[in-house]
Amino acid sequence: MTTSETAAPDPKADLHRYLQEARDALLWKLDGLSEYDVRRPMTPTGTNLLGLVKHVASVELGYLGETFGRPSGEPMPWLDEGAEVNADMWATADESREYIVGLYRRAWAHADATIDALALDTIGRVPWWPSDKNEVTLHHAVVRVIADTQRHAGHADIVRELMDGAVGEKQGDNSIPPGDPEWWESYRSRLERVARQSSAQDAQDAQE
Repeated sequence: MTTSETAAPDPKADLHRYLQEARDALLWKLDGLSEYDVRRPMTPTGTNLLGLVKHVASVELGYLGETFGRPSGEPMPWLDEGAEVNADMWATADESREYIVGLYRRAWAHADATIDALALDTIGRVPWWPSDKNEVTLHHAVVRVIADTQRHAGHADIVRELMDGAVGEKQGDNSIPPGDPEWWESYRSRLERVARQSSAQDAQDAQE
């Protein structure tokens, strides 16, 4: 295959693809759930699905908006000085699912406009970082947002599975081996046995 027959590199397209896949995966985890379940804290530290969406929306508007002198105008009182600690990680009763999801979609549009408008080597300044080391390129900021979104999409995977057993990377592609509930229970039991055997062997080795 000659060079002319291969696709020309498009770094922005690559970055946007992986960012959008993470966005879609995270929002998909809310599908089919009640108002209670999208807000339900599923870990000792309160991790919940709607809070994850609220957080990543805030991250996009910050790193791919304000950092490059492109404020969105979206009010985010949970980030104001004096706001309650961790207020970006859960939705209040007054913050509906429609509002949080809408905020996230508007954050996408604003972030995408920034990516389209600026070169990847454009320098921005992160307002909440120390002033002597707050410069970042747009490329760095986009990679940071992708990493954060993918991380929280992974959290959402686990939260949703713990809630109702639903799993998968995206609609129509769950990215896991096929198996009925009986197979998965057998598989999980096998892993539990191996873990216990390994623990027993480790304890025995420590005594020798």
